[in-house]
Amino acid sequence: MKIVMLDGETIPLSLLTEQIEADWKIRPQTSANDVVPALTGATVAITNKVALRAETLEKLPELRFICVAATGYDCIDLDACRARGILVSNVPGYSTQSVSESVIAAIFALRRQLMAYALNTRIDWPQATHFCLHRQPILDIAGATLGIVGKGDIGQAVGQLAQALGLQVQYAERKGSDRIREGYVSFEQMLATSDIISLHCPLSEQTRQLIDRETLRQMKPHAQLINTARGGLINEHDLAAALKQGVIGGAALDVLSSEPPAADNPLLADLPTLLLTPHIAWASRSGVENLVSGVMTNIAAFIQGQPVNIVS
Repeated sequence: MKIVMLDGETIPLSLLTEQIEADWKIRPQTSANDVVPALTGATVAITNKVALRAETLEKLPELRFICVAATGYDCIDLDACRARGILVSNVPGYSTQSVSESVIAAIFALRRQLMAYALNTRIDWPQATHFCLHRQPILDIAGATLGIVGKGDIGQAVGQLAQALGLQVQYAERKGSDRIREGYVSFEQMLATSDIISLHCPLSEQTRQLIDRETLRQMKPHAQLINTARGGLINEHDLAAALKQGVIGGAALDVLSSEPPAADNPLLADLPTLLLTPHIAWASRSGVENLVSGVMTNIAAFIQGQPVNIVS
C-alpha cells in the first residue's frame, strides 16, 4: 500500500511510519501542480492544508482514503469523494486544550495591552520620568463578557476556562437564524454586548466573511476579536480598516484567509492593536502528539477495514 503525506513539514510523522508498514512517501510540501504526480498510484493520502478538489481526484483512480491531518476539512471536496467512493477521515479534538489555552492567552495579551507595553519598555521606559509608563488603558478580564461563535469542543473549552477567570460567557446563535436555541443569544445581541468575541465555527458558505464591515460596526468600540478557527471567517480588508480607524479595540488572529499570506495582505501592515501569529494555536506539545496519534489511528483503522472519524 502506498501512503503519501502531501505537507509533511507541518507535523512529525516518524512515529507513524515506524508503526504502520507501507510504502511511505513523506513530501515536505506539495504545490497544486504537483498533487496529481505525487498521489499517482497512492491508496492513501494524508493532507493538512493541501487542497484535493474534484478535478484532481478524477485523475487518481487508485486513491481510496484521505486522512486530513486536522479537524477542519474544508480543503477536501467531499461531494467528489462520495461520488468516487473515497473515504475521508479527520482528527477531531486533538487541539482542544492547546487552542483554548491560546485563546485565553490572547485575551490576556489584548486586555492587558501586553504588546504595546512590551514595545514601550524598550523604547520609552529608559527616558521616563516616573517609575511606571502608564499609557494604553489596561482592562480587567474578570467581569468582561466573552461572546463565542461556535459551541463545539473548542468553543466549550474556551467557555469553561473563561468562566474560571470570571468572564461572563455567551454563545452566539447562527447569523440570520429565526430561532434562538436554549443556551444561546442572537448573533446580533452577541455582537452588541460582548467585550471580547472568539470565533470557533467551521468555514462554510454560510460562515465565509461572517465578520465584515457591517458586523464590526455592530461591536462595542473597545471590543476585541479573536480568531483561531479559519481565516476566511473574516473580511480581512474590512478588519484592517476597522483597526486603523479604531472601530474596535483590537484583534488577535492565528489564521488568515491564505496561508502563508501574500505580502500585500492588509493585516500585515503596521497595526499596533493586532496580535498576529502564524497558525500555531494548535501546536502545543500535546496538540502535536495528539494529531500524530489521531492520524495513525485513522490509517490503521482504514487498513483493518473498520474506518473511524469518517466525514464522507
